[in-house]
Amino acid sequence: MTDPGSSHERDAPLQGRTVVVIGGSSGIGRETARLAGAEGADVVLVGRDPERLRDAASDVRAAGTVAFDATDPERLQRFFDGLPGPVDHVMVTAGSNYYARLADLDFAEAQRQVDEHLWLPIRIARAAAARMPAGGSLVFMGGTGARRPALGLAVSSPLTVALPALVAVLALELAPVRANLIAAGFVDTPLSARLLGDQLEKRREELRGSLPIGRVVQPGDVAALALHLMANTAVTGATFDVDGGQQFAE
Repeated sequence: MTDPGSSHERDAPLQGRTVVVIGGSSGIGRETARLAGAEGADVVLVGRDPERLRDAASDVRAAGTVAFDATDPERLQRFFDGLPGPVDHVMVTAGSNYYARLADLDFAEAQRQVDEHLWLPIRIARAAAARMPAGGSLVFMGGTGARRPALGLAVSSPLTVALPALVAVLALELAPVRANLIAAGFVDTPLSARLLGDQLEKRREELRGSLPIGRVVQPGDVAALALHLMANTAVTGATFDVDGGQQFAE
């Protein structure tokens, strides 16, 4: 491994590093993998759908792919145990949002959200940290939209608030491995397109008119921040918002 104090390390911090992207077949994860690969990282993509993973791997020139459900604790542990060498950085974009009024709450779906947003980061942290060198990093994804109480957020709001506290604790538990959180608002991804359907362009126009940045946040905006958090070894336990000012404008 390169001496952390060398000029090569400072100029090309991801060159030759192993970056695992969980949820890497599309959207933010895929763009993070693309940028990491372009900086010389060996990228391993993880996702549920083998076909989508193969397509993403070809697009971003990933070193490998592994298809499984990351919320399966035993399968997740086997994945990290089976990697041939150390893991320098792990980016986690897996998970979705769930909005429902209390009277309509599906408790099975609510439990799945807790698994994805609370237990999954904890399990990844424990499984990955044993394979990571000092200064390596875990980068998790959260959101800004559910910070304010609103109808339909009985599940999303407490999980949103819990993640920064969890990541801060992980930063202490895992040191000198680092842990950070990116909190995003609306990002123009394939997932957003599927959720909004024919309302997607209307939502884009609303955001272009209301956001202080005057445009919609793209996957590359989030991916660029993720790479910075991997490279900057002085940052840990922190939450960074990348929502174009959405939480203040709406």
